[in-house]
Amino acid sequence: MNIHTSVANKPALPTVFDCHIYQLPQISTVTGKITAVHNEIDIPFNVRRVFYLYDIPAGENRGAHSHFECHQFLIAASGSFEVMVDDGRHKKTLFLNQPFMGLHIPPGIWACEQNFSSGSICLVMTSHPYNENDYIRTYEKYLEYREI
Repeated sequence: MNIHTSVANKPALPTVFDCHIYQLPQISTVTGKITAVHNEIDIPFNVRRVFYLYDIPAGENRGAHSHFECHQFLIAASGSFEVMVDDGRHKKTLFLNQPFMGLHIPPGIWACEQNFSSGSICLVMTSHPYNENDYIRTYEKYLEYREI
């Protein structure tokens, strides 16, 4: 096999333009609102893990990693924060501040949650259970992975 064959057969990695904010359904009543999330209907994958970040000091950053296989879906359940997504060539910063809006981050995207407001809660749903081997933790290794 020559190098052109192996490169041609390599699947294209996602870009920041594949990171989308989804508006989730809301049901309103006189006593408040509810948003339910259904696998592969409201978000583009089956949820296998849910966790949330909280008690983050205002202005702090979290994340700063990528995944080989795992999709993530982030929601500002309370408060607000930004998510900087990076594909090694382009960067984009998205603002989350509504509990019915969620950001899909496909695998292969470097992401960093930043500028948390005081008291914010970041709800994260993922397509895979936790697996340390799925993480790319340094930006240098990420750029190697992306072949940049």
